[in-house]
Amino acid sequence: MHIFEYSVVFFIALFLIYLVKNNASKFALVDIPNDRSEHINITPRGAGIGFVLSVFISLLFFHFDLFSHYIYTIFAIIMVFSIGVWDDVHDTSPKFKFIIIVLATLLLYQDNIIINDMGTYFGFDANLGWFALPFTMFAMAGFTNALNLIDGLDGLAASLSLIIFVIFAILGYNHHDDFIFYISSYFIVSLIAFLLFNWNPASIFMGDSGSLTLGFVIAMLGIKSLEYLPAVSMLFITGIPIMDTIVVIMRRKRAGKSAFSPDKCHIHHILKTFFQDNIKRTVMFFIILQSIYSMIGIMFDNVTDNALMMILFILNIVLLYLLLQAMIKRQNRKC
Repeated sequence: MHIFEYSVVFFIALFLIYLVKNNASKFALVDIPNDRSEHINITPRGAGIGFVLSVFISLLFFHFDLFSHYIYTIFAIIMVFSIGVWDDVHDTSPKFKFIIIVLATLLLYQDNIIINDMGTYFGFDANLGWFALPFTMFAMAGFTNALNLIDGLDGLAASLSLIIFVIFAILGYNHHDDFIFYISSYFIVSLIAFLLFNWNPASIFMGDSGSLTLGFVIAMLGIKSLEYLPAVSMLFITGIPIMDTIVVIMRRKRAGKSAFSPDKCHIHHILKTFFQDNIKRTVMFFIILQSIYSMIGIMFDNVTDNALMMILFILNIVLLYLLLQAMIKRQNRKC
């Protein structure tokens, strides 16, 4: 039965992405290169419309019970997906996207998807209490934006998301959590279909319809997975996008710039230069690195005190920051 289900997801994704690709110009779904782009040709975007819809259609058909049981969560994802589609066509302000993500997080709260506890550190329980909802909003918006920012090279955001979904699928399977398992496994299959179009050289980009939805769904599954793993594990499981965002903000703040000012100083920009502009090799490096981080995250499911893992994660950020600073200096890059 699973083989048939996944075949349906795969071929629906293939068909819908192909449809978007061939009709992109009619609906203004095109990415025009600018000074921050890694591509030089006008390229179709909005493939997220195809692979996200393939997941929704298949879940509706094969697992309607998940829709009915998590109706608020489904509507939350639809909200973020919708603003992503609108942004692909018309462009929307970051503030408006942030508002939509916050409102969508309120819907998650109705399904009890919220961060209540950050774990135990040096014997003290970090219970968030009344701060739980605001912190959940911050976490959801933060990671959704982080994945959106990492979507800078052909195949990068999709590959990192695929690895993270594999970890969640394993977690869902091991704990008999159908919601986590089927959402994750369906996205895995749809992203494999997408990568046939998006692997370098890409013939279509996912657009915000893809990156915003992927970021939101991954963050949501991460919070749902706190039933089985400590919060610090999620930092490793979703490591690269989070580390990249933190390091970029640190660098911009030290340079006296806005934390949200655009530049070409993300980790993928710097490593692409290190790998002599070989995009495939750069993305493969990220795939290996994210796999290592994600495996570390899922291995520490029985840790009672999370202090050591948090210290390890912070050390990784500091080392990454210092390493990238040295590489920026060597590349004479203005950051």
